[in-house]
Amino acid sequence: MHDTEIVVIGSGIGGLVAGALLARYGKSVVVCESHTIPGGAIHSFSRQGFHFDSGASFYCGLSDAHSVNPLRQVLAVLEEPVAAIPYDPFGHYHFPDATLPVYGNLEKYRSAIANISPQGAIELVELEERFLKLYEGLRGIPTLALRSDWKLAPLLLSRYLPSLLKLLPNLGMIQASVGDLMDQTVRDPWVRRLIDLECFLLSGLKAHGTIAPEVAFMFGERTNSVIDYPIGGSGAIVDALVRGLKKWGGSLRLGTHVEKILVESGKVRGVRLRNGEELKSAIVISNATIWDTYSQLLDPLPNTQDALKTPAIESFMHLHLGIRAEGLEGLTGHHVVVHDDRDITTPGNTCMISIPSVWDATLAPDGHHVVHAYTLEPFEGWARNAEYEQKKHQRSQSLFRAVEKVIPDLKSRIVLELIGTPLTHARYLRRYQGTYGAGIPAGQGLFPSCYTPIENLYRVGDSTMPGIGVPAVAASGILCANTLVDPAQTLELVDLL
Repeated sequence: MHDTEIVVIGSGIGGLVAGALLARYGKSVVVCESHTIPGGAIHSFSRQGFHFDSGASFYCGLSDAHSVNPLRQVLAVLEEPVAAIPYDPFGHYHFPDATLPVYGNLEKYRSAIANISPQGAIELVELEERFLKLYEGLRGIPTLALRSDWKLAPLLLSRYLPSLLKLLPNLGMIQASVGDLMDQTVRDPWVRRLIDLECFLLSGLKAHGTIAPEVAFMFGERTNSVIDYPIGGSGAIVDALVRGLKKWGGSLRLGTHVEKILVESGKVRGVRLRNGEELKSAIVISNATIWDTYSQLLDPLPNTQDALKTPAIESFMHLHLGIRAEGLEGLTGHHVVVHDDRDITTPGNTCMISIPSVWDATLAPDGHHVVHAYTLEPFEGWARNAEYEQKKHQRSQSLFRAVEKVIPDLKSRIVLELIGTPLTHARYLRRYQGTYGAGIPAGQGLFPSCYTPIENLYRVGDSTMPGIGVPAVAASGILCANTLVDPAQTLELVDLL
């Protein structure tokens, strides 16, 4: 006798999407979240009237009914759309030698690049056109229709043959790296650095490590859909997924730490909680990372040792600020600062900044803004010892300097200051070494599917196919949920889009 059909461990985007979709399919689902706040790496939190996103604040297509964003598709079939504010430009990239405004509008974007590197802008056009052709082929097959088992092939052939035929000329790009395509078309060093940066922002890897479909999706959505921000912050997306989960009969248990996945004769039989309670279930889906799933939630297994060798992206330093806003009219909401000519992946050199109260004033008290800045930071060497506070202050200075490039008098405006380290990331998100996710370079292996060596144990999240980033992680939840139901059920939902 099972307590529930399916237990989902973790309420990150992958876990919530999988759980909510399975509830929509009529399954009995319980999502267990160790934290008291759902959402994983995109949960929101509040301090002194300031409402912060814990992770990135960049979204596309939430307010566009025709967007191919997997997250929007899920919200649509859950009947829980999220109100969002479109904007353009996206923001600015601040290089040591130039500042580039980044537009969704393709002509404006090309014109801005041409002002810095006329030849580079010409070379970039050919690369963009190749990405957009791939995007056009991919967009004809909704992510909501996809799955991870053999039943995908007959579904594609019977339902999406015209789109498959459109993809045929671009099949070579599916597993190609962006760097491979860049090498064929772009010689200009300034634009090559720009492409490396955009890939790094998407995947945590530069162009030669990033697969082409990921950038094709970015170019396509930025050009054909809208850049927008959810009203209420990233937490509004989490709230919508939780409402959808509950609306269709699923449940969420917060402050419920899963201690172990229970396995008997190679098959899942449920989970044991930290308080000793056992939840019996036929299926378990882990939204924990690949390292946490196989080394913390399961007893050691010989057939999982290779998975534990999966390379991980570094962790982060985070800076969350509440600041006075007077005199800051005209701010754009996103900025990326590259301090110097060192490699952009050097910790502290590339800093990402979001000021979402530019679009949604309710995120801060009247006359104030919220600021979130972050940069890569290795986990190694961090410990909560006597030097922790001093090291935290020292390693956050690149973030302060980055924000000061946008707001020169920043220090005099600060009314609230929170600094997070890799230890913070690891503690609150319960992620192996506070990592951002798996870093599998293009051409050096595929992200693992939702399957595991244990019968009826599945995985979702940023260490599974298709990888890092909110759209990809939402897609991982879709792939897993659909694999557990009949394709006919999936197509019923696809027809609602």
